[in-house]
Amino acid sequence: MIRVKEIKSSKDLLRFIKFPFELYKNSKYWVPPIISEELEVLNKDKNPVFKNAFSKYFIAEINNKIVGRVAAIINWVEVKELKKPKIRFGWFDVIDDINVTRALMDKVIQIGQKNKLSIIEGPVGFSNMDKAGMLTFGFDEPNTMITNYNYEYYPIHFNQLKYDKLAQWVEYEIKIFSSEDSPEKVKKFSKLILERYSLKILDFRSTKEIIPYVDQMFDLLSKTYNNLQTFVPIQEYQIDYYKKKYFKYIHPEFIKCVIDKDKALVGFLISMPSFSKALKKSNGKLFPFGFIRILLSQWFIKKVSLYLIGIRPDYQNKGVVAILMNELQKTFNKFNVPIIETNPELEENKAIQALWKNYNNRLHKKRATFTKKI
Repeated sequence: MIRVKEIKSSKDLLRFIKFPFELYKNSKYWVPPIISEELEVLNKDKNPVFKNAFSKYFIAEINNKIVGRVAAIINWVEVKELKKPKIRFGWFDVIDDINVTRALMDKVIQIGQKNKLSIIEGPVGFSNMDKAGMLTFGFDEPNTMITNYNYEYYPIHFNQLKYDKLAQWVEYEIKIFSSEDSPEKVKKFSKLILERYSLKILDFRSTKEIIPYVDQMFDLLSKTYNNLQTFVPIQEYQIDYYKKKYFKYIHPEFIKCVIDKDKALVGFLISMPSFSKALKKSNGKLFPFGFIRILLSQWFIKKVSLYLIGIRPDYQNKGVVAILMNELQKTFNKFNVPIIETNPELEENKAIQALWKNYNNRLHKKRATFTKKI
């Protein structure tokens, strides 16, 4: 018999977080999160997102053994300001038993109905800065630090439960050219755009140099993505939290910015050395060796992940992305990086995907959110 239990104690919250470690213990593709960071994200006293969000966490048990988990989430900015009557679900993991999936999703639906919401969607987090999307293709590829991994039966369960795909993302693996062989088309186009619009490239050597531009980056994120179906504005009080969460992973030379003649930010691209192997070896723990492995990953680099990109609306589709990629190419060559991996790009984002045609690329993962009326 399946029993769905709401998390009420810190002990059960830890069980909730550790369930995937058991579920995926034999998978060579699942990359675990940092347990301490997961605890903080889900803690209502530590994560400022709870100023505008609500959540409940559930585990499913059979014979007192956990067989599934899910978080039910309401983002009140999305519901009240954007007028989207949506209950979100995230942190979803389950054994291959559709009855367990149904039991967990029924709990989320009940909360949505109780709050007079009419749509369910997930897997997503509290905001656009959290992991989103269920893997639908590329099950033999490891996830990055900021994406989910799941077994092949997950989307099958949701198809059987009559959920529809909503947002759909693609991810690419791109081989980096040598400096001599890098696309001449991109080099020339980058130089042309810089001169035409009197733009300047910013290169960073320390995290301290980046800080003055961080608030502008978040502002650009909002302006870049506010028309996309999945976007919810990032609140001011969340920005400091995300700075603290992600800045320890940043390698300053892997961040590129472009400013205009008035020194205002036009575009930025954040990439990070891939931490997948370090996180896999650390198995969710920063100490005693996890932090050292992550630190070493920032300097002994075999792969880079493209994390965030933002372009000011008046410069979108004017070649700023080509400038940023051309500058990153130089950094990748300096560190002898052979491969980069894009993080999820919405399928409708054809402009960025057109750029990858200039490189040797491989579409190696797809993911989606699933939705239905409740």
